[in-house]
Amino acid sequence: MIEKVKKILMGLAMGTLFPSLIMAGNIELLGAGATFPYPLYTKMFDVYYNTTGVKVNYQSIGSGGGQRQLLNKTVDFGASDAFMTDEQLKNAPAEILHIPICLGAVVPTYNLPGEPELKFTPEILADIFLGKIVKWNDERIASVNPGISLPDMSIIVVHRSDGSGTTFIWTDYLSKVSNEWKEKVGAGTSVNWPVGIGGKGNEGVSGLVKQIPGSIGYVELIYALNNNMPVGIVKNKKGKFVKPSIETVSLAASTNLPDDTRVSITDTDAPDGYPVSGFTWILVYKEQNYGGRSREKAEALVKLLWWMIHDGQKYTKELHYAPLPRNAVLKAEKIIKSITYNGKNILQ
Repeated sequence: MIEKVKKILMGLAMGTLFPSLIMAGNIELLGAGATFPYPLYTKMFDVYYNTTGVKVNYQSIGSGGGQRQLLNKTVDFGASDAFMTDEQLKNAPAEILHIPICLGAVVPTYNLPGEPELKFTPEILADIFLGKIVKWNDERIASVNPGISLPDMSIIVVHRSDGSGTTFIWTDYLSKVSNEWKEKVGAGTSVNWPVGIGGKGNEGVSGLVKQIPGSIGYVELIYALNNNMPVGIVKNKKGKFVKPSIETVSLAASTNLPDDTRVSITDTDAPDGYPVSGFTWILVYKEQNYGGRSREKAEALVKLLWWMIHDGQKYTKELHYAPLPRNAVLKAEKIIKSITYNGKNILQ
């Protein structure tokens, strides 16, 4: 009975912002994209449905797929860990907005006997993924991991096979720390990998690494933790070896945020920040009256986004994501308030 009263009160409270949408239980929103925040979105959307009756169907297909489906207007929102470029936005059918939802860490994870906790320099990571370091007992790896017995095993690189924001964060980082990587491979949601085998989604990469002895891959932190896999400690720009965590990812985000929130925070200047960190965004059209969409559905989407950057943030830390810093919440609020239906702001 108490829970029912809470739901009613919440609906009435939201009605002050969305007078024509109170507990719209017949609404279903469709989203697709990043696998990076999938565990968080699964939790958020389940709680949101149980609270409001609004169902959110989210397909974890990778950031590239999320962007494509939004451009094709087959979903209500896309999700991406890679912000769209100026050229992509220019070629889009209408203005697209980026709403930051949280931050996370992309981590090196590997399959070695005894599961040692290894340290990696930026140069070592770049050379492993370039195929230049091919054995685990290479002297460069051994030099930063004294006291750890490294096996005489071949290194098997595992990377994403799909268009991926996790790949964007990883390759964006490698491009910043390695000129050779930048020139030969570059950064993107999908790149021509010099070596390795591909897995679909964070799930696929973590699954392959767990199955293949001697392998190394990159995944969002929660996928490594959920699979009880070791996580590498990475040397940052200030020369400190930093373990990925909520705190060190939050420190990496201590930066000036542009109004559109499209920013890379890899290779952070923060002395204690984890260097392979990034935001993840929900992507929506600014003008919501398209493709026969009803105002009710547009209001439901805006209401969901507002909840995600406020009440939904309480679910970030338990799933090893960093919540939005205050400056990002303020920017996100402004962006959500700019969403329109027939040219008029939905959120009054």
